[in-house]
Amino acid sequence: MQFTLIDKFILFPLIFLAGFVDSIAGGGGLISLPAYLFIGVPSHYALGTNKLSSTIGTIFSTLRYAKGRAIIYSVGLPSVVGSLIGSYIGAKLALLLSPDRLKIILTILIPLAALFVFFGRKNEQSVEKQINFKSVRTYIMSFLIGLSIGTYDGFFGPGTGTFLIILYVSILSIDHVSASGTAKIVNLASNIGALVTFIFGGKVIYSLGLPAALFGIAGNWLGSGLALKKGSKVIKPIMLAVLVILFVRIIADMI
Repeated sequence: MQFTLIDKFILFPLIFLAGFVDSIAGGGGLISLPAYLFIGVPSHYALGTNKLSSTIGTIFSTLRYAKGRAIIYSVGLPSVVGSLIGSYIGAKLALLLSPDRLKIILTILIPLAALFVFFGRKNEQSVEKQINFKSVRTYIMSFLIGLSIGTYDGFFGPGTGTFLIILYVSILSIDHVSASGTAKIVNLASNIGALVTFIFGGKVIYSLGLPAALFGIAGNWLGSGLALKKGSKVIKPIMLAVLVILFVRIIADMI
């Protein structure tokens, strides 16, 4: 497959933007995947190539969150285990149930999630100090969060990272920066698993995905740095924007 210089001028800035958004609030795939499809990449190759560039970008944002000590491993690692199990369950459910039903449910849940993000707690530091992140309850709830979001990811997918952050904040009372950083572990694990599948299936266009990954790296690196510096002041607005984009996409698909 051949792609023109104009195609790349369209794609690469969008991959940068996707990486920037994803590193802060999740949901970058809502930008990057349509970008690949827009320049004419066939759907299966678009999925595989998008996984290549997004996985490489996520590695760098994860490293920056780790360097900033914004990853809670006692939450992230149980969530990874739960998400791997959940993604398998979700994929099986997708073969049995219609995604249209889930879309109807999401049209109700997404506005509620947006209200929570907008009106969520203001004083994060005082709440965070009271939490024991190495308790049995935390391990169990982290696993269940990973299981539920992994199931959603396997069944439908868009906005997975955003929903992870929302659940970490609402259920485990994690601050937005640590929630975003911890969600990166789960995203990275699921991305690597999917990427390996696409690679063995021969559905990755390396000549396009690797240069795009450089822009994804830049977006992820700058976005994670901004999140670490500004905290919920920048994370909340971008999360709301991602939820709006997801809501519009689902409504458009239903119509």
